[in-house]
Amino acid sequence: MSNQQVINQVYGLINPLQPEFEQICSEPSISFKRESEFAMQIFANNDYLAGVAINSPVTTCSAIKNVAAIGITLNPAQKLAYLVPRKGRICLDISYMGLMHIAQQSGAIKWCQSSIVRKNDKFMRTAIDRPPVHEFNEFGTTEERGEIVGAYCVVKTDDGDYLTHTMRIADIFAIRDRSEGFKSGKSSPWRTDEEQMILKTVVKQAAKYWPRRERLDAAIDYVNTDGGEGINFKEERPEKDITPVSDESVKAITDLLIKMNKNWDDDLLPLCATIFRRPFSSATELSELEAHKVIDFLNKKAAA
Repeated sequence: MSNQQVINQVYGLINPLQPEFEQICSEPSISFKRESEFAMQIFANNDYLAGVAINSPVTTCSAIKNVAAIGITLNPAQKLAYLVPRKGRICLDISYMGLMHIAQQSGAIKWCQSSIVRKNDKFMRTAIDRPPVHEFNEFGTTEERGEIVGAYCVVKTDDGDYLTHTMRIADIFAIRDRSEGFKSGKSSPWRTDEEQMILKTVVKQAAKYWPRRERLDAAIDYVNTDGGEGINFKEERPEKDITPVSDESVKAITDLLIKMNKNWDDDLLPLCATIFRRPFSSATELSELEAHKVIDFLNKKAAA
């Protein structure tokens, strides 16, 4: 099969996704036209990736839909997210810069910086309400700066506070060692892009202390599960709220659906199954937290 035939087949998988993509998209700046073009560029430039896409059409479609659900762009110039092959599947891979971008865009923080600290660097936390001091020669070689001893992430909140999270390299590698990809001994992000994974690890841990945003939580949950990284922070993150949906929330959702000329069975329940990744047969199967997310989503759609 020629390269053009392969690309045509991939296009045939992606192009029909537009209606569902637009329905579940969580970020107004993300458009199907642009993201499908970015996706096709990625596949056109990587024959192996395109071959995996054809052999695993379900995961290919899921990866594209996750772009919409999480609200992250595949624009290669921004380096926020990528389409990658893992275990014969196509996965959406969100970089540590992508996670920081979502945190800023969703309003959880004003800005964020994550950096690696080496043995010969000067690093010091000065006060709880101030950013840390990190001094090093940016033009120094790896040998001059020394081995990696840790990493940190510092953010500024809307209230002007600084939140700094640090991790020793031993703690980071302990998380790495739990990764299924790393334990397999085969190619994994930990082996091909170790520094990026170190930074992503400290960002994900730091996010526990940031103001909560559903979109950011969804992105982190995704990279820990469907993203295929095999890193489980569930024991370190608060348990998800499973409080049953209230009658007031069901009524609020129903009123919004009526206003939008939509209904539960044909429109919302299938959408909930896509967003929350489990089947729904009735409104009562939502949790109260999920219902709030649905209300927020429908309000944005109604205002668009």
